[in-house]
Amino acid sequence: MSVTIDRTTWGKRAPSLPARLSLTPAPGGLDGTWWPRSRALTRELPPLTAALGDLWGRITGIAVNPAHWPVIPCRVSIAGGTVHVGWSTEEQDPHRLTFFSANGRRDVLVIPPETGAEAAAQLMAGDAIEAPALEEAADRIDARIREKAWETDGGAGRAVVPAPAYRIGRPFARRSTEVREP
Repeated sequence: MSVTIDRTTWGKRAPSLPARLSLTPAPGGLDGTWWPRSRALTRELPPLTAALGDLWGRITGIAVNPAHWPVIPCRVSIAGGTVHVGWSTEEQDPHRLTFFSANGRRDVLVIPPETGAEAAAQLMAGDAIEAPALEEAADRIDARIREKAWETDGGAGRAVVPAPAYRIGRPFARRSTEVREP
């Protein structure tokens, strides 16, 4: 995968939209839910980190699982500095982002960006829904998305989700995460 950086538009970035975020704590260690507009972390993390930094204190790091993110930046720029972004396939749940700050660690459930507005609103409300049920709902949504892609592509072979082949800033070893269908 190649990345092209157009240096002529570097300073002319479109303003980012506010993060779609609910900070209703849920059982199972979830501190909130986030519904990104896309799977582009370089575009989605700055407004999210800024919103959370206002509430939780300065964010110093973010951990993600690369299963659903095609490109993972090494760091993201926020007002007043940068935040390191790390990834793990073993320690990080694919449907959560973990934020680190001076005040500790917080976990946010990620609602897939392809989720419809009504379903996302129900998940974000999280009224008395246990964390495993929220994660199962996110899994079902991702499974439907994979199935649609499978059918659109002719249904050939099993679903394989490649790990990101490139981190913005530096290359890293490729790992492939095979998705086992139930």
